[in-house]
Amino acid sequence: MGIEIEDKFDVPVDYQVPDLTGLPGSAEVVGPKTHQLVALYFDTPDLRLAARGITLRRRRGGTDPGWHLKLPKAKGVRQEITHPLTRSAKIVPAELADLVLAYTRGAPLGPIAELDTRRAVTTLVNGAGVGLVEIADDRVKGTVFGDEPHVERWREVEAELLQGDEKLLRKVGRRLGKAGATPADSASKLARLLGGAGAVSEHPSAETAPGSAGEVVVGYLTSQAGALLAQDPRVRKAEEDAVHQMRVAARRLRSALKSFRTVVEGTENLQKELKWLGAVLGEARDLEVVRERFARRLDGLDDELIVGPVRARLSSDLLDDEHEALDRIRDTLGGERYFALLDALDDLTGTPVLTKAAKKPADTLDVVAAKSWRRVTRAYDTAQAIENESEREVAMHDVRKAAKRARYTAEVLGMRKLAKRAEDVQEVLGIHMDGVVAQERLAAEAANARLAGEDTFTYGVLTGVERAGAARAWEEFPRVWAETTTAVAKLL
Repeated sequence: MGIEIEDKFDVPVDYQVPDLTGLPGSAEVVGPKTHQLVALYFDTPDLRLAARGITLRRRRGGTDPGWHLKLPKAKGVRQEITHPLTRSAKIVPAELADLVLAYTRGAPLGPIAELDTRRAVTTLVNGAGVGLVEIADDRVKGTVFGDEPHVERWREVEAELLQGDEKLLRKVGRRLGKAGATPADSASKLARLLGGAGAVSEHPSAETAPGSAGEVVVGYLTSQAGALLAQDPRVRKAEEDAVHQMRVAARRLRSALKSFRTVVEGTENLQKELKWLGAVLGEARDLEVVRERFARRLDGLDDELIVGPVRARLSSDLLDDEHEALDRIRDTLGGERYFALLDALDDLTGTPVLTKAAKKPADTLDVVAAKSWRRVTRAYDTAQAIENESEREVAMHDVRKAAKRARYTAEVLGMRKLAKRAEDVQEVLGIHMDGVVAQERLAAEAANARLAGEDTFTYGVLTGVERAGAARAWEEFPRVWAETTTAVAKLL
């Protein structure tokens, strides 16, 4: 898997690639070298991948034949996943088909177009012969399949970053532009071809008035729905932090739907489904967090305090549980319930049910932030009224959850200072809660170790460390709360 950073340009048929010598950092211009590339593109019958800016192809010829899946990340930046050529030219490898399930949602993939490209490649290299930027001059014949095939021919130039920096890429672009190249209207060849054929229907977007409450809320919901969807392939590949980021997006969506229900209505079922997805993701995430936590704790202990196979039990055993949880996540992400949730998010961002409040100015939403913070203070007052210390600790978990919701609400409204204050409360209570949970896990692992005849001394040491950390956070909270409430009173 790699990140593709490139600039694309439309050029006339008689375009001449300019002299690219003398650019900073480039010692030599190598080429051009000519290749013939034939790429077969795959999509669902209703072109669901193309509508999201995703390309999936099987390409022959050139220096990188094989299957290529390109997922958009940002303007000019795409994540590329490759797979070796397979014997079948008409069946997408299961590994790649799985990575686009969030977009296809079970619809079949088949050939929808072909691009036949004569490519002349010029490469800028440094003094060590390392390629910095590759310039591809492409003469393209594109065909969209169908009862009446649509055929187009055109020429374009791509400048792709290899081992150089983006400053050099921009300088290359300026030199190409002076020679008559203009920034391409389409993000990819396939998008240009399908657009010319009128084959792709763009994903609908909600119509909201500029500067309105609806614009703010729907814009935030759209960004978080996109974040959730973007993490889907990364979760399937078990990439670092992917489960966490997907879970955060689900939580932010659910929180926003709760807080701004006076702007977007009819989302109760979607909120329930986002809670369900968060719970599914949470199992693996919690195991990941506690495994990494115990590894840090053990690394901080003197060697003589580590007795028996405690590292194995608190690392490899937990990792096995984590892998099983990841397998359950993958099963969930391939199911109809998850696809229905994604369909509901599409409806939410494309055709939301907006109230009259959505037409009001955006600053009318400030009252929601104040209301959200009052929810935190009520939860705190409720907890403090409980005499039993253990029960009070449990009730303080509601304060943490309310603070997290207040933080997310403030983030929607761009109220960064309020968000930071809410995060301070959330964080210190989180440290305490994580310590309590870690102690419970250590007790369970110690019991398993004892049954296996292992020495449990180190589990006791770790429990003491966790108990002390949780106690420090608990003792620190009154100061954090006092400082936070004073600051928030000035903000609101």
